[in-house]
Amino acid sequence: MLLLLTLLSMSLVLGIVGCGNNKKSNTFDQMKERGKLVIGTEASYRPFEYHDENDEIIGFDIDIAKAIAEELNLELEIKDIDFDGLIPSLKTGKFDMVIAAMTITEARKKAVSFSSPYFDASQVIAVVSSNNEIKGVADLKGKKVGVQLGTTGDLEVSEMSGIEVTRYEKIPQAFIDLKNGRIDAVVNDMPVTATYVREREGVKIIGESFTEEYYGIAFRKNDNKLEEEINNALKNIKDKGIYDEIYAKWFN
Repeated sequence: MLLLLTLLSMSLVLGIVGCGNNKKSNTFDQMKERGKLVIGTEASYRPFEYHDENDEIIGFDIDIAKAIAEELNLELEIKDIDFDGLIPSLKTGKFDMVIAAMTITEARKKAVSFSSPYFDASQVIAVVSSNNEIKGVADLKGKKVGVQLGTTGDLEVSEMSGIEVTRYEKIPQAFIDLKNGRIDAVVNDMPVTATYVREREGVKIIGESFTEEYYGIAFRKNDNKLEEEINNALKNIKDKGIYDEIYAKWFN
């Protein structure tokens, strides 16, 4: 009997020790162990993330992610999915973080944590060049307006009354429908819209931007170590002038 009790006690102790040794490490420690940073993005948002002629994903956000990975001595792996699936996929662990021209909003902060802001952004209205009727937000009433599903543009327009909203999985589809006369306007982030207008004829930006917003890198809630390390890496690439070089490459 004494021997049995002794064996049971030893089993319990070993079980407790074993549980302690198998304790799941945090995301940052897992990244360091595998030597890789896995990001989620939606690669149809030129110039932030998009496929080039060789089907390689490039863009401002991608260069920022590469600089962060290099700062942390990690390889970079990119997973490309639809924008509205990024946060759900992040929360289920399909990647370590999201960098996808994602605006920091109070609604999103309920689901994920964000890094320090890394880009100033805002919403603008785009119409075909021949349209002289729409001159501002008030003129959108009674019109068909295209937005990308789940974006800040979607949220902003959805709160406006008297507007027929058409939602797209990818923003280029909205611009195609705009030029083909299926919608009257597109509401979208300024940098992306400005790039589209600069590279293609037949579309113009109307008036000034009507929101003030910032992009951030998204993490799972309570992934504090990863958030701290990414914020430090962002600060370092800014201090070293790397951020300015990347910005000049894509926007100057």
